[in-house]
Amino acid sequence: MAGVHPFRALKKTMPRGLFGRSLIIIVAPVVILLGVVTYVFFERHYDIMTARMAHGVAADVAFLINIEETYPAGKTRGALLDMAAKNLGYQISVLPGEHLDRPYRHSAPNLKDAMQNVFASQFGVAYPFTSKNLGDFVDLRVQAKDGVLRVLIPRKRLVASNVDIFILWMVGSSLVLLSVAILFLRNQVRPIERLAYAAEAFGKGRAVPDFKPSGATEVRRAAQAFLTMRERIERYVQQRIDMLAGVSHDLKTPLTRLKLELAMMGDSVDTAAPRGDVAEMEHMLDEYLDFARGEGGEESQSADLSEIVRDAAAAAARARGAGADRLVIETMAGIVMSVRRNALRRCMTNLIDNALKHGRHVDVALRRNGRNVEVLIDDDGPGIPEGRREEAFRPFHRLDEGRNLQKGGSGLGLAIARDIARAHGGDLTLGESAAGGLRAEIRLPV
Repeated sequence: MAGVHPFRALKKTMPRGLFGRSLIIIVAPVVILLGVVTYVFFERHYDIMTARMAHGVAADVAFLINIEETYPAGKTRGALLDMAAKNLGYQISVLPGEHLDRPYRHSAPNLKDAMQNVFASQFGVAYPFTSKNLGDFVDLRVQAKDGVLRVLIPRKRLVASNVDIFILWMVGSSLVLLSVAILFLRNQVRPIERLAYAAEAFGKGRAVPDFKPSGATEVRRAAQAFLTMRERIERYVQQRIDMLAGVSHDLKTPLTRLKLELAMMGDSVDTAAPRGDVAEMEHMLDEYLDFARGEGGEESQSADLSEIVRDAAAAAARARGAGADRLVIETMAGIVMSVRRNALRRCMTNLIDNALKHGRHVDVALRRNGRNVEVLIDDDGPGIPEGRREEAFRPFHRLDEGRNLQKGGSGLGLAIARDIARAHGGDLTLGESAAGGLRAEIRLPV
């Protein structure tokens, strides 16, 4: 089994959004910089400084040992030690006759190393010593000739006192800079989010009248390009509607005259066929106009999908004269969406009518699946072979064999239904129902 590529594994843990990724781009260099600065400071500067400070203290202690070793106990040595304590800032005392007990313990490691080095370089011998922390002091005791030399050394002489301030200043300034960066980044990402929302709403067939270009120059250019594209699409749709409406109007005028002439001729065997042809032509013209309308002609509004499903099922049942025993409806309450109500009802009516036309029993179900809403229309009819289901959606196309959902029509039924579903940002697909017939599935994003 091949190993997982590290960059692919890292990609899965990365944020999905632009704001999160941009924030990482800003935070990562700051964190790396803080790590490098901290490492350099503590590993180089801090260690060097503390070593030098400890070396200075060790030299002072060596000087005190020299006094203790050179001058016998008395006023002269006492005066010299008092003068050294005053000038060096230590508390110095000699404990005559005492000896240090093993093991020698050291609470200040940096002082231990410095003392050993100084003793080795100045005396050539090792003097036993111990160190212990006492609050703000380090209690250093060295075994000398006449006893134990005790020196209380202020901790600030061994440890740099501005370390906490340095860390606080470094972290605090970084947090301030990150806060400012996040604030500005949020303002830069917000126009992109508005553009994405407007594009998504337009793809679902919803109006976004208050969208205006804002943000950086590149974002404004993208937003302006989106507005231009939206205007061109809306203009194209409107032109298509106007053209088909004009054609429909022009053709319906002579058809109306034909209907009037046929009505004046009375009912007879000779007029039955022409009347059927005229009715079929009117039905075809209506379907052409519905197909041309597509996404236009109706504004989106909030609607309860369960009501639309039941209205569509009732309309299809009336058209087919189907009783309650042939149609089973199962819906979920509370699914409210912004949709083109009449267009979506026409889409569902068309599909339920086709199911009733070719099957004896039809099941209609409305359900929510994650971030999508699904309308399932199942029948027990002959169905459509899997390889020809996409072919059934082609405009002005009829299936030559098997089940033909558009028999007796213009070949636009499924094309109109899918066009309406896609105008809402969803889709219409065909499959096999549990009863062995056809399943028409409308899937709409919430």
